[in-house]
Amino acid sequence: MCISSAYEPGQFGLSFELFPPKTDAGLDSLYAHVEALMAHQPRFVTCTYGAGGSTQQKTLEIISAVKTRFGVPVASHLTCVGSTVDELRAYLGRASELEVDAIVALRGDPPQGQTEFQAKEGGLRHASELVSLIHREFPQLQVAVAGYPEKHQEAPSLEVDLQHLRHKVSCGAHAVITQLFYDNDDFFRFRDRCQELGIDIPLIPGLLPVTNLAQIKRITSLCGAKLPTSFVERLAEQDSEEWQFEVGVDFATRQSQALIDAGVPGIHYYVLNKSQATCRVLESLSIS
Repeated sequence: MCISSAYEPGQFGLSFELFPPKTDAGLDSLYAHVEALMAHQPRFVTCTYGAGGSTQQKTLEIISAVKTRFGVPVASHLTCVGSTVDELRAYLGRASELEVDAIVALRGDPPQGQTEFQAKEGGLRHASELVSLIHREFPQLQVAVAGYPEKHQEAPSLEVDLQHLRHKVSCGAHAVITQLFYDNDDFFRFRDRCQELGIDIPLIPGLLPVTNLAQIKRITSLCGAKLPTSFVERLAEQDSEEWQFEVGVDFATRQSQALIDAGVPGIHYYVLNKSQATCRVLESLSIS
């Protein structure tokens, strides 16, 4: 009951997202950072995998180790990219054997060099189909899906994107975790529209504390999220890692607290395999 229990009344659903490091040294560093993050008692931890499923096995190894070492529920990302239905079933079977608690079910981005998503022959075209597969054949696994406060880049409109989200939810999702954003008003408008459409599962804001201006410009250019002009100007006042870290932590702290004050059931932090910025934010928050 990883996801459902994370957002029960009286609980605050704190969660973190990791990704598989490329080296053994990176893996050792990751576990050290996870240990620091555990001090804040997350309800679960998720892990992505590389483009086209290139690190699927490493993802399963990491989340299995995190669950064993730290006793926290875990969720694996899973996309439709480059996989047949049988291959998706095999992955879900391995995840179940390793006692993974949940799946973050995504369509996935087109592989590098492709401008449009193309399903593999014998594969799936939509995240909703993946949610249905998990709900039907692996009911012991709970499911989170992605939401886009500023709309998915490929969607013709936010309204169309919301209809797709409603369909994903109707296929058996237990929570929606949003893409990163930096204007809470975008999230609040998104939340209002979800409520109007009858999307009644927990809607969880996904936040990425900024620690480097060049890095966040690169990330937001890829995912289509906006950076407030005033925030960018503040970050750019000094070409200093320490300055940008402090400005980013301050912004993330104020953004997080405003979301908490507005009654969000939890926050999902994209920690980029580091702990310092997120821990600084969490140490400053008032979570009831």
